[in-house]
Amino acid sequence: MRILGLDYGAKTVGVAVSDPLGLTAQGLEIIRRKQESHLRQTIARIVQLATEYQVDKIVLGFPKNMNNTLGERAEKTLEFQDRLQKRAGLPVILWDERLTTIEANRTLMECGVRRENRGKYVDELAAVFILQGYLDLLRNEKEKSREAEDADD
Repeated sequence: MRILGLDYGAKTVGVAVSDPLGLTAQGLEIIRRKQESHLRQTIARIVQLATEYQVDKIVLGFPKNMNNTLGERAEKTLEFQDRLQKRAGLPVILWDERLTTIEANRTLMECGVRRENRGKYVDELAAVFILQGYLDLLRNEKEKSREAEDADD
């Protein structure tokens, strides 16, 4: 079971993929877009990656506002989710991505990546954080389920 993680932005889409066991997320690439409104090539590349890595589902970062409301970027993400789900034929799960870009920038800074070079990596790393958060949730749910089963025995 592999899962693709996406950090969808106006100009780029960061892409990450899980390992076959669904334990860890690794960065794959950043898809660069010429125009925000043209999604055909972007979606085609994501579908190609989903096929290549034999993914079962896609986790899409959902940029809610800090007060939990939906802004313009979140609305565009919902439209993208709908189009991607139809084209890929896979479930596309929304995942709260608040602060992932900040976390990615902080990580790159701590690793000594120069400010002018961080843009080359930040979206891919944000996709890794989005996907890893989702994988951690799945793992925690499995552990709780096992604990409940053990308690019943």
